[in-house]
Amino acid sequence: MNHEWKVRTRRVGYGVVIVLLAVPFAGRVARGSAQEKGGMDTATTDVRGRFYCNIKALTAEERARHHVLTEKLIGNRDATVETAKGYELQFSPEKISVAEVAQWVVTESKCCPFFDFHIDLEEQGKLICLRLTGSEGVKAFIRAEFHI
Repeated sequence: MNHEWKVRTRRVGYGVVIVLLAVPFAGRVARGSAQEKGGMDTATTDVRGRFYCNIKALTAEERARHHVLTEKLIGNRDATVETAKGYELQFSPEKISVAEVAQWVVTESKCCPFFDFHIDLEEQGKLICLRLTGSEGVKAFIRAEFHI
């Protein structure tokens, strides 16, 4: 089996514990807030350092709001279109606003700066498109994070 090794650091009290994990598919990076991890700060990256979600980049309030917006994006996606460099998520403006998508992008870019974001309003305002792209390997990450 071909596993990609990940390095997980976890702050416990005054020390840091580093654990190597074998992940069954390339590109996936686990993330979560301190609240989701029982009060511990957690960040994960692959060994080559290509993708890193820095949850400490967000305040507790930003993480809470971002979690709500992420769930809303995932739950209200009308379509997903694979592109050469990533994916385009399509939404109806009746379900989610351009402002909410933009707010999600601003927050997501703080913790996941490896993404390239593209927001389009198409079909005379009847279709909101969020295109996520990035360097090689980002598609696997997007599939995992957005349940594609």
